Amino acid sequence: MAGNEPRPVGTTPSAIDRGTLPRSNTPAPGGLGIGAAAGAAAGAAAAAAPPLDPAIEALQLRGAARKGAYALKRAHPSVRFTSGRRDKADQARAMASNVVSNRKWIGQTYRAGVVSSACQKWVHDNPTRTTKEAIAAGLLSVMNAATDADLAKLSKHLSGDAFAVQPVQVNAEAIKKSIRELDGLDKFLDREGGLVRWHAQFVN
Repeated sequence: MAGNEPRPVGTTPSAIDRGTLPRSNTPAPGGLGIGAAAGAAAGAAAAAAPPLDPAIEALQLRGAARKGAYALKRAHPSVRFTSGRRDKADQARAMASNVVSNRKWIGQTYRAGVVSSACQKWVHDNPTRTTKEAIAAGLLSVMNAATDADLAKLSKHLSGDAFAVQPVQVNAEAIKKSIRELDGLDKFLDREGGLVRWHAQFVN
């Protein structure tokens, strides 16, 4: 999400330490020379700001990806987002769900890199691991051994710079056209490794 402090790739935001919160309500700031008209204008601007969308905020996106999700939802209110920022375990499960259908999926979908190659090698070296749970555990072991720098090259979901949209048949081309026109878009895929997936990633 925009404004988050940098943290290692593949980790989820930590909860706010309750000890840092005030024990009583913070008093409202004084006027400090700001006129009533200016205060009223600021209040009106705040009231006019579009409300936050809980479904989009739950994706924990940042920068261009977050703005893109809001723009897409305004253009097509029916769109449903299926994933946003992922930690390593989430990423492993997402990849495993596709590997179950196509054991070459990783190599066919991801750019060649240290982690993607290691993940595809693990799948090749473990032909008896066929369930989603077993594959996810194996892929997670590969990611846990990787550096943050290498993980950052695996997927923009790990940094909050990508989201996935539920593919639909009704109005599909119009929705895909809107995605391709989003500001800051780096890549849009409507198929990954032969499977129908709508994935948008952004330059932060």
